[in-house]
Amino acid sequence: MITSPSIVEIHYSLPTPVNRSPRWFKLIKNHLPDKNIRVGLLNIAENEGDSYEATGTSILENVHVTLDPLPKNLTWESLYPVWIDEDHKWHAPVCPEVPLPRVEGSDADVDVVVVKVPCDGDLESKGLRDVLRLQVNLAAAKLVVESGARRVDRTVYVVFIGSCGPMHEIFRCDERVRRVGDYWVYRPNLDKLKQKLVMPVGSCQIATQVAQLDQEAWRQQQNKTLISTTTLSSSSGAQRFAYVTLLHSSEVYVCGAIALAQSIRQSGSTHDMILLHDDSITKASRIGLNRAGWELRRVERIRSPFSKKGSYNEWNYSKLRVWQVTDYDKLVFIDADFIIAKNVDYLFSFPQLSAAGNDKVLFNSGVMVLEPSACLFKELMLKSYKIKSYNGGDQGFLNEYFVWWHRLSKHVNTMKYFGAESKNDQKRHLPDNLEGIHYLGLKPWLCYRDYDCNWDLKSRRVYASESVHEKWWKVYDKMPKKLRGYCGLTRKMVKDIEKWRKTAKVKGLPEKHWRIQVKDPRKKNFLE
Repeated sequence: MITSPSIVEIHYSLPTPVNRSPRWFKLIKNHLPDKNIRVGLLNIAENEGDSYEATGTSILENVHVTLDPLPKNLTWESLYPVWIDEDHKWHAPVCPEVPLPRVEGSDADVDVVVVKVPCDGDLESKGLRDVLRLQVNLAAAKLVVESGARRVDRTVYVVFIGSCGPMHEIFRCDERVRRVGDYWVYRPNLDKLKQKLVMPVGSCQIATQVAQLDQEAWRQQQNKTLISTTTLSSSSGAQRFAYVTLLHSSEVYVCGAIALAQSIRQSGSTHDMILLHDDSITKASRIGLNRAGWELRRVERIRSPFSKKGSYNEWNYSKLRVWQVTDYDKLVFIDADFIIAKNVDYLFSFPQLSAAGNDKVLFNSGVMVLEPSACLFKELMLKSYKIKSYNGGDQGFLNEYFVWWHRLSKHVNTMKYFGAESKNDQKRHLPDNLEGIHYLGLKPWLCYRDYDCNWDLKSRRVYASESVHEKWWKVYDKMPKKLRGYCGLTRKMVKDIEKWRKTAKVKGLPEKHWRIQVKDPRKKNFLE
C-alpha cells in the first residue's frame, strides 16, 4: 500500500540577490501568475539544489521535499503478485509499503513541483518496471493534489526533468503543456490524480471503485488505502461512458459480438455500446450487429509490427483504435468472445488502465477500463514500432506500455480454461457468481449446442466444459430469432466438427461425445 510516514524533513531555501533562472523556470514562467510563488523540489539532493532553485522577485521560496528510502526487499514482482486471495478465504491481501512524504499546512502549498525523474532502463524496447520511479511519480502526484486543494483556482504545475519523463499511467499526455528535450511541463487534472492516489500501489490488492472526490472527502482518505463509492461526477458535468468491442479481418466473431451485446442488455445495462469494424464485415452482418445494440464505426485495421504474416495476431493492434473514441470519457473494452453474466456498469468507476490479472506482472486485455485520448493513441502508435510484444499481439504490447495497472476481480474476466487434465474432466464448472466469461478455445457458436467440441481436440481439451458451454447458449436462447440467424453453421464448419468427432472416436477419448445424437437444428440449416 502507499504509506505516509512521519512528517519528513523539509528544507527551505530563501531567494538570494543573485538573478539566475534554471532552465525549467524559463520554460514555465509564462504560465505562472504575476505573484510570489513557492516551488517544491522533489528527488533533488541538497548538494545539487543550486542547479534547480529559481530566484528573483517572483520566487517566494524553494521547498526541498525528501523521500524515505525504499525497503530493500521491495520489488516490482512483490507489487504485482501472480495470485492474491481476493475472496478473502484465508486472509485479506496486503500491499507492500511504498513510503511517500507526508506534508502538512503551508509545506504542501506550492505552485510548481520540480521533479528529477529516475531513468535507469531502456524505454525504447520495453516498459520500465522500476519501484523508485513509481515512488517518485506518486510523491509528485501527492504534492500536487495537496497543494491544489488549498487554492481557489486549483492550478499546480509540474516540471519533470529526465529523459524518461513522468509515468504516463499517472500524468496523462492530455495534461502536458510542453516538452523541450529532457524537460516536461504538465498541468495535471487534480481529480484524476486523486483517483490514482487512492488506488492500491499495485495488483497486490483489488482496485477500488473511485469517484471525483471533493476536497473534504479527499482529506478524510489521506491515511486510508481504499475507498468505496459508485458516484461518478465531474466538475464539467456528467461523464459519457460506453462499452466497446472490435471486429476485424473476418466475420468469425460476428455472432460472438451479437451475443456479447445481448448479454450486456440482458444484464440490465443501458449504456451506449460501440463496435469498431473494418471492411471485412459485410453489410448483412452490420445490420445484425446494429440490431443487437451496437453503434457501428468503421476503422482501418492496424498490423501488429512484431507478428508473423498470416498469424492469428497479425492485425491485433487494431485494438489500439479504441483510444480514438474520444467522444466518450471512459470506455470498458470487452473482447467479442465474452458474455456478461451480471451487470458490470460499476466498472466505469475505475481509472485507466484497470484489468484482470493474467500471468505474473501482466494483465489480460480481454476486458479493460480505459480513457480515450487522441494524444495517447498517437503515442501508442509511435511506441508500437519500438516496444516489442511478448506474444506479437496487442496484449503483449499494452503490458509493456501500461506497466502500472489496477487489478480488477477475476470474476469480471474468468477464462474458460482448466489447465492440465484431471480425473473429473467432465465435471468442470465455474462459480455461479461470475460477472464475465471469456471463451477461450473453440467458440460455442462454432460448435454444436449439444456439447462442447473442444473435448474432441487434444490441443483444445484444456478449454472444454459442458456447463460453461451451456451458459453461452442461455444468452443465445434469449436473443430475438432474427439475431440467432447470425449464429448459424456453414457446411465447412459442420464438416470440421464431424471430422473432429470421428478422430475422437478413433482415439477412444473417454467423454464419448461421438455417441451423442446431435439435435442442434443448425446442423442442417446452414448459414451461407
